[in-house]
Amino acid sequence: MFGSARARFEGLPGPLQGALLMTAAAAAFAGMNAIIRALNFELHPFQTAFLRVLAGLAFMLPWLARAGLAALATASHKLYLSRALVGYASMLCWFSALALMPVAEATALSFTAPLFATAAAAVLLGEVVRLRRWTATSGGFLGAMVVIRPGFSAIELAHLLVLASAALGGWNTITVKQLTRSDSANVIIVYMLLYLVPLSLLPALFVWQWPSWHALGLVALLGMCATLGHQSFTRALAVCEASYVLPFDFARLPMVAFLAFLAFGEVPDIWTWIGGGIIVASTVYIARREAQLARQEKAEALASEAGAVAKRPDPAKPGP
Repeated sequence: MFGSARARFEGLPGPLQGALLMTAAAAAFAGMNAIIRALNFELHPFQTAFLRVLAGLAFMLPWLARAGLAALATASHKLYLSRALVGYASMLCWFSALALMPVAEATALSFTAPLFATAAAAVLLGEVVRLRRWTATSGGFLGAMVVIRPGFSAIELAHLLVLASAALGGWNTITVKQLTRSDSANVIIVYMLLYLVPLSLLPALFVWQWPSWHALGLVALLGMCATLGHQSFTRALAVCEASYVLPFDFARLPMVAFLAFLAFGEVPDIWTWIGGGIIVASTVYIARREAQLARQEKAEALASEAGAVAKRPDPAKPGP
């Protein structure tokens, strides 16, 4: 049954597969954020972060059992450790922010992560970021200021935590981009979780309290949503260009706003939607611009290669 459904899905055109996968990722991440918000009413964010990592690893164990330890062979342990440290800091900031502010507002601000990734690519990888991309990045941060509205309302710790999480997440995106050159999506996810389990356990022990059965049920759902979200997101990028599938990820904002309204009675204000829209537009522009430049560079490389082949002497022809 599942095999035939998978075969039918894989028979769909690539763009449709990418759209469906990215929409599924958006729904999973929206559910994950709502669950984190609910867990934070009972547990400390440090403990919630540890339980999320542990549950995520549990959902990846069946793949690891099938693939075997040999599948984890890698030469990138330094990068994985770097990713785990930065990812854990980002996770703590995010989980703590969700304990302090409405989920939809936090989600709108979290969309600044690709903007931070653009800046990180320029600094860490030496990528050339031209004026139009810097302008779009600046526009995205303007959108963040619309959500926060400094001068009209107090900038709270929660806002700073979300922006810190987004900045660290942008940095982490660059690390993942480097890892995908050598390792598969499953290997990257498993190593992230293996490194994060001991990292997240120590802080959790200082605030530990035994969760209720209700909380444990939410933790299981959290692990499932996180795993489905990461798998769908990664596979969407594998079957289609990021510039095409990225807009579907922004469905997260209305989805999480709906869940937050049902579960917590939270209603995002108009500035959250306006600022979120500006951030989305800036991020989509950057993604499309990067895809355009990548296609241009590929075309130039192919033309250069074709020119070099044309200039080679034909061994079948006699010399002068």
